[in-house]
Amino acid sequence: QVQLVESGGGLVQGGGSLRLSCTVIGAHFNINTTAWYRQAPGKQLRMVASITHYNTTAYGDSMNDRCTITRDNAKNTAYLQMKNLKLDDTAMYLCRIYPPNIWGQGTQVTVDS
Repeated sequence: QVQLVESGGGLVQGGGSLRLSCTVIGAHFNINTTAWYRQAPGKQLRMVASITHYNTTAYGDSMNDRCTITRDNAKNTAYLQMKNLKLDDTAMYLCRIYPPNIWGQGTQVTVDS
């Protein structure tokens, strides 16, 4: 059974940084694309960043150049480094891999003023 284990969320002050981790268990990580999404209360789910097994990256509009996605195939883990966090970045951050299409439970990021 494929599982995604996310970590790294928490409470951070505005302007601070966080690094989220997404570890894949039970799948061949090095053939997946891994992506981070976020959903704030009352708002639509939005893609933040993705990285293919060739390390090709793509970023959504929500964070632009304030985040960087990387992956460590040896650790079956993808990372989302976020900096200069703003109040609007408060959301549940969810990891997804495809194929197959598997989602994690999410990790909450709360930015405090």
